[in-house]
Amino acid sequence: MKNPLRNNSWQPVCRPLRFILALVIIFNLLNPLQTSAQQAGLTDTAKIREYIDAKMAKKPAYPRAVGYLSFIIPIVTFSNTTTYNFNKGTASIGFPVGVNVLYSDKFGFSYEFTPTIKSTGGASKVSNILFDPGTMFRFEHGFTFISRLAFETSGRYGFTPVFNQVYARSKGVNYFVALSTPVRFGNATDASVGLNVQFGFTFN
Repeated sequence: MKNPLRNNSWQPVCRPLRFILALVIIFNLLNPLQTSAQQAGLTDTAKIREYIDAKMAKKPAYPRAVGYLSFIIPIVTFSNTTTYNFNKGTASIGFPVGVNVLYSDKFGFSYEFTPTIKSTGGASKVSNILFDPGTMFRFEHGFTFISRLAFETSGRYGFTPVFNQVYARSKGVNYFVALSTPVRFGNATDASVGLNVQFGFTFN
């Protein structure tokens, strides 16, 4: 008589346990599918993120600053007389250094200092220092037009249009060549216009 009663008392308890056990088994069967779907979603999201990061890496952030080093050779200066460089034992060469602050693919601002070394009769000295800031108008294929103001320690002042072209690129630096036509006034001297050629490189 005791055994049937004991079995009947366990039946109400076993039914909820069986139901919970069935739910656990169903959940475990479905869970791998859900995990795979989540992993696929994560993979797709990672690919999209990599694509966006690659696009952002190709397009430089603005504003940004790049420094440069160069040397400039005056070719000829026209005033009341015509003066050629490397003539009559006299030679001059400048060393422009500066920073270009680039605000977009089309526009920037350049800050440049140019000490000039002049050699005459076997003696050389720093004859002049030029500060010539200017606006940069950037075009395709590495061409840039720079309109510079000019202030010299010799007392001369004026402006300098510069036509700049990048002719070679590498991961670290870009190499450029430029032609400039300095126009100068002041210091009780006739106005003058010259022609210079400049070679240098910018740091990327």
